[in-house]
Amino acid sequence: MRLGVLDVGSNTVHFLVVDAHPGAAPVPAYSHKIELRLAELLDEGGAISEEGVERLVDMVASSMRVAEDKGVEEVLPFATSAVREAVNGEEVLKRVQRETDVDLRVLSGGDEARLTFLAARRWYGWSAGRLLLLDIGGGSLEIACGLDEQPDSAVSLPLGAGRLTAGWLPGDPPEADAVRRLRRHVRAEIARTVAEVSRLGTPDRVVGTSKTFKQLARITGAAREGEGPFVPRRLTRAGLAAWMPRLASMTAAQRAVLPGVSEGRARQLLAGALVADGAMDLFGVEELDICPWALREGLILRRLDQMSGE
Repeated sequence: MRLGVLDVGSNTVHFLVVDAHPGAAPVPAYSHKIELRLAELLDEGGAISEEGVERLVDMVASSMRVAEDKGVEEVLPFATSAVREAVNGEEVLKRVQRETDVDLRVLSGGDEARLTFLAARRWYGWSAGRLLLLDIGGGSLEIACGLDEQPDSAVSLPLGAGRLTAGWLPGDPPEADAVRRLRRHVRAEIARTVAEVSRLGTPDRVVGTSKTFKQLARITGAAREGEGPFVPRRLTRAGLAAWMPRLASMTAAQRAVLPGVSEGRARQLLAGALVADGAMDLFGVEELDICPWALREGLILRRLDQMSGE
């Protein structure tokens, strides 16, 4: 069947059309997205601004038109941390439902971690052994670890690249003191989760998902995205550490010309790099694999599993 996944993330609102059936990998058929960056469209009180709400409603409505045009049989609509944590999140959901007839499901941070872990497990298979998953989004960092399709530990921290950029790095380029303060904050937050993950044992494979990890891998020498999803891509801590001072000294415009870095994500790249560097250091990770599947694929796979049992 043809499924549509409407992902209202903290950075991007993405409607992905896939051809899928139980027992097979979902095949992307069409992509419709905008970089709305809801995590950066919060007012001083923590509410999504009127501009942000209007743009979100317009994007959801246009996604439903795409669904009709592309013959989508079922739409899986969900929202993550930006809507989940906005003080007016409930009002935003009601307005979207009223104006578009779409009922957005808000995922918890734990759900995000578990579904992304499922996607990584299916991509790498059982031979990967114990997986440690790291996923840096616009609003949160997800960490999950385990041997099975359901992780033994799943944690979500408010360390998304968009959120941190808006709250901690106002300059362009940011001041050195601001970067140091954010580095301390990131590492203190991640350190609280280390014992819970470490007690599960040393991971056999560490996996990074999300645009942030893909961009960091690309600037440190990984293959271009255009070479396809089956080309192995890795990020090493040594390679990342070598780039950290350069990223901190660059303006957003200078980062935007780096290989694989989009203009819309360039401003957030330093904060994402600080999170990636902190997580890899504190969990003792020298290199990780970049997984092409993430939360959207996990949601599709979960739905296909449900269909096979109906």
